[in-house]
Amino acid sequence: MFNSHSLLEWMAFMAIIFFMLFLDLGVFHKKVHKVSIKESLVWTAVWVTLALGFNFYIYHSMGSQAGLEFLTGYIIEKSLSIDNIFVISLIFTYFKVDSQHQHRVLFWGVLGALVFRIIFIFAGVALIQKFEWMIYIFGGFLIFTGLKMLKDTEKKVEIDNNPLIKFARKHFRISDKFVGEHFTVVQNGKRFFTPLFLVLIMIESTDIIFAVDSIPAILAVTPDPYIVFTSNVFAILGLRSLYFALNGLMEMFEYIGFALSGILVFVGTKMVITPFYHIPTFISVAVIIVMLLSSIAASVYFPKQAK
Repeated sequence: MFNSHSLLEWMAFMAIIFFMLFLDLGVFHKKVHKVSIKESLVWTAVWVTLALGFNFYIYHSMGSQAGLEFLTGYIIEKSLSIDNIFVISLIFTYFKVDSQHQHRVLFWGVLGALVFRIIFIFAGVALIQKFEWMIYIFGGFLIFTGLKMLKDTEKKVEIDNNPLIKFARKHFRISDKFVGEHFTVVQNGKRFFTPLFLVLIMIESTDIIFAVDSIPAILAVTPDPYIVFTSNVFAILGLRSLYFALNGLMEMFEYIGFALSGILVFVGTKMVITPFYHIPTFISVAVIIVMLLSSIAASVYFPKQAK
């Protein structure tokens, strides 16, 4: 299960992550407040620095190839998170979630994401190791998803049609109003879930959908579950601060969808041809970075509004 990595390595990594999460919510965000752009940028820098520091550890303890694989996986997940940020923004807008309570929702959303990601990662690795032909299924799915993104340029979130939301509204008591940062409230002696709980469900369900894309994409880079999981986790943990930093600027990145589509098609192709030809990891990193920078440059210099 743990490949070439000991149980101690996994436990040490998880201990560090939960310690950082404790500092995040239990110390620095203990008091409910609106997260400023300055604060979000500081935390973004903290998580990026930690990720690069861990990358340095991987590089020296496991070799340059493993270091490059971690960096590639981190960049892929971080890139695909941009779309996730956009969807999260739409969810908060739809439910009219007060800005000072958004951090709490994202915090608990991240904890749920960690559980689902590790399940997906080990399931994906196990499938590829037992059924080698699954690599073609994963690769083909990424290519299909990437091409579909080019067609579906309009970002939509079907809140009322979400099966989890329908289930929750049908089987649970849901209050009509938000009650601060609480997910439940007692009314007339009965326990009700607040609308903030529905928001949390939406955040979790959308992350699962994005994980279906991102996990196979990183598995195209490396089959090592430790590298896949750690790179994935560092990217996810920085998602909250990145959301608050970029939320107001998302509309500027008009062509980022083309880059994300290209990344999925590229890693999908890389996965499909792996049995015949292995694209060097440093080339993968270069291609992904060029795609992202090109889309950002195009968004800045050739905005659609100017047409």
